Amino acid sequence: MFTGIVEELGTIRDVRRGAHSAVLSIAARTVLEDLKIGDSVAVNGVCLTVTSLDDGGFTADVMPETLRRSSLGALGPGGRVDLERAMAAGGRFGGHIVSGHIDGTGRIAAVRPEDNAVWYTVEAAPELLRYIVEKGSITIDGISLTVASVETDRFSVSLIPHTARCTVLGYKRLGDTVNLETDIIGKYVEKLLRPAPETKQRGITLEFLAENGF
Repeated sequence: MFTGIVEELGTIRDVRRGAHSAVLSIAARTVLEDLKIGDSVAVNGVCLTVTSLDDGGFTADVMPETLRRSSLGALGPGGRVDLERAMAAGGRFGGHIVSGHIDGTGRIAAVRPEDNAVWYTVEAAPELLRYIVEKGSITIDGISLTVASVETDRFSVSLIPHTARCTVLGYKRLGDTVNLETDIIGKYVEKLLRPAPETKQRGITLEFLAENGF
């Protein structure tokens, strides 16, 4: 589990592509401090498993489903990525509950400065927008943010200078694709509120008796 509080900006060193998969090599420093092979790291909000380590970074496998659901397939050498280690049990919960399981992608439709803040408007599909609520939480490329407004086909967030400076959003431009993870609580609530599927009750028939040895 993650909190959406980005620890550092990493840099893609290399991308080895398979037929439908990839292996990312990522330069990093802060997240390496206590990292071990098998640990989870959120890369632009996508939970990946560390497969190897060296003094300057780590590698992670990306399976086909992850490439289909996220923007990781567009990464190349030199690209910047948000990095966050999995939350420690004794750590502070600075953001919100983030699983690192991307729901889909959005597209940056507008970037607008306002005094010390920067507004980002992101277009998203209806199946994602149904879980995005004003003043609720959203994860964009691994960053825990507060939703400022929601429209029929888009939503907006406002970034403080620190967030724009220390995450990949500060480098994004119009038309760029971003990874989106909606608030997991809303998805669970919706699932639990759905009516249970009706079970078809059969009366005692000749077929029933025969099936049960009579």
